[in-house]
Amino acid sequence: MKTLKFTLVLLLISFISCKNQEKKEAVEVVIPEAVYNMETAKTYAELSIKEGGHWEGREYIDGTFKNVTELKVPAQHTDHSWFIRYEGPGWESNKVAYRMYLDWRNCIDIFGKVTEDMILSKVGQDGFDSYHEKSDWGMDILKAGKGLGIGSIGRFSNNEVLHFKNVDSTFAKVENTPDKSTVIVDYYGWNTANDTIDLHQVLSITPNVRYTKHSITPSKKIEGICTGIVKHGVNYFTKESENKQWGYIATYGKQTLAKVPDNLGMAIFYKVETVKEVTDWEHDHLLLFKPTTNEISFYFLAAWEQEVKGIKTEVEFLSYLDKLLTELNNNNKL
Repeated sequence: MKTLKFTLVLLLISFISCKNQEKKEAVEVVIPEAVYNMETAKTYAELSIKEGGHWEGREYIDGTFKNVTELKVPAQHTDHSWFIRYEGPGWESNKVAYRMYLDWRNCIDIFGKVTEDMILSKVGQDGFDSYHEKSDWGMDILKAGKGLGIGSIGRFSNNEVLHFKNVDSTFAKVENTPDKSTVIVDYYGWNTANDTIDLHQVLSITPNVRYTKHSITPSKKIEGICTGIVKHGVNYFTKESENKQWGYIATYGKQTLAKVPDNLGMAIFYKVETVKEVTDWEHDHLLLFKPTTNEISFYFLAAWEQEVKGIKTEVEFLSYLDKLLTELNNNNKL
């Protein structure tokens, strides 16, 4: 349990006559602490690593999982090292859960939920890959393959997306408060196509929504930093608002890892002025950002038909996206 402490000081002014002088007294009032309570929470983020084991080359052998709030990723860690539970940090609302592969892939995957309870603390505890099978909470529903999954970052160069194969160091952190859960990842010395930069990522989710806000800050202006949605041969949609402030790319159709693939919608909402090009390559539908060192923020979401009160048709999904697009244009945020 994580506690958020704060104290409010109120000035209580008393006009007390004392030798014809006005006296002011400051009274400190302590407000009850706002507590993050896992039992009542509607968001959660975690990072769980093994301890008590040992490294043999690229694999971590034996040990048990322990939750941590911060991590410098070991140099030998890579995909399928068995060191980080479900391979990276996870975050969830009462609607959906996501995870990021904290290795060279830097890919974001989806845990579809069939409950509104917080479930991440259960995932992968009874066997590393158990989440690929349907359970009482749901399952891993997205095959990312060589793509970006949903809403992760890469660099598009020479008609391919470059991931994070060459990085000096990686740091991750998770935070939980009563109204938001957050994952922060910093890549230092990310080298692609003869450029080396640092990249700061912040992913946050709030109660009762499917979408994650993803903010990135590059240390240098370079071409080709991108995000996207992995291709699975289903219907693809793009739309910009009439005032050209916000737009989205989206897919919808039978594209899950369920034994009988069922309907999943994925979307990314972006601020039009931050995007240089909407394009694609073999594995992903892409948004290429304009070179900048300013923060870029966008939103991504997944909507699975098996979630509680889930969206079950393409018509429903597109209507849902249009409502969010209207909200973004009216408020410039979700």
